[in-house]
Amino acid sequence: MIGRDVPDIVFKTRVRDETVEGPNPFRWQDVKTSDIFAGKRIVVFSLPGAFTPTCSNEQCPAYERYFADFQKQGVSDVYCISVNDAFVMYQWGKQLGVDKIKLLPDGSADFTRRMGMLIRKDHVGFGERSWRYAMIVDDGKITGWFEEPGINDQGLDDDPYGESAPDKVLAWLETHPA
Repeated sequence: MIGRDVPDIVFKTRVRDETVEGPNPFRWQDVKTSDIFAGKRIVVFSLPGAFTPTCSNEQCPAYERYFADFQKQGVSDVYCISVNDAFVMYQWGKQLGVDKIKLLPDGSADFTRRMGMLIRKDHVGFGERSWRYAMIVDDGKITGWFEEPGINDQGLDDDPYGESAPDKVLAWLETHPA
């Protein structure tokens, strides 16, 4: 993964727009990976799904807590990518109370598939999801990679979480300044 460019895709997002009338003042907005990653140092972490235990209780809140530490290491933004739609990601972020990290919906799994991290979690009824990983992206190029061991489609794991935790990513950033 190191040295590869991030996939060139478009995320389908929803953004608040006060010009939209009614109880749901949001509109669709396409967000290109080139707009997200160009000229910046970004931390990305990906997880199996919104509202799932480890993702909701550990991983996402931990990245939110460490946000200021990431900024001190030259990181512009921290993105969470999940194979969920924009509506689910919005409600999940609202429930978690995250306001520093940015949640990106990969509803059709285009980004995750092109990253080679798309797995099947049929054993728990999830269908296609992302394997848990994190990465550092410098100006669109992957420079740091943190993948949980044992990637598989059969559920032959206990949903590992450790290698992609924010403290591991921060430790790497401390030894690899921008």
